[in-house]
Amino acid sequence: SQTPLTLPWDRKVRYKESFLLSYIPKELHSHLRLLVKLYRFLARRTNAKFNKVILKRLFMSCANRSSLSVSLVIRKMKENKTAVVVGTVTDEVRIQEIPKLKICAPGNPHSHNKPYKGHKFEGARGGHASRGYEN
Repeated sequence: SQTPLTLPWDRKVRYKESFLLSYIPKELHSHLRLLVKLYRFLARRTNAKFNKVILKRLFMSCANRSSLSVSLVIRKMKENKTAVVVGTVTDEVRIQEIPKLKICAPGNPHSHNKPYKGHKFEGARGGHASRGYEN
């Protein structure tokens, strides 16, 4: 079977919507799984395009989910609105005062909020470069 096509930007395309959506997220950790479960339900049960766009973004790999700086969020934000970012919101050193913002975004990849320990631990040694040494 063919792999579904994913596009990096939110724009109208001629293809069917089913081809645009991947079926599983690229990274599988518990927070992302719960978000995907929620937005799958919302995309299926509502007619809002917003939920489908968010679901498409959640399926993207970390390289394709570009980060957004706080300065850009400040420039684009309107009052009493919530910014929904599927990606990281990076800090801006040049900005001294940050106004009150409402941002909904998943956690930072390098923060210490770990849902689980990881997959690169307690593996057998040797035979492969990532396992200590390779013959």
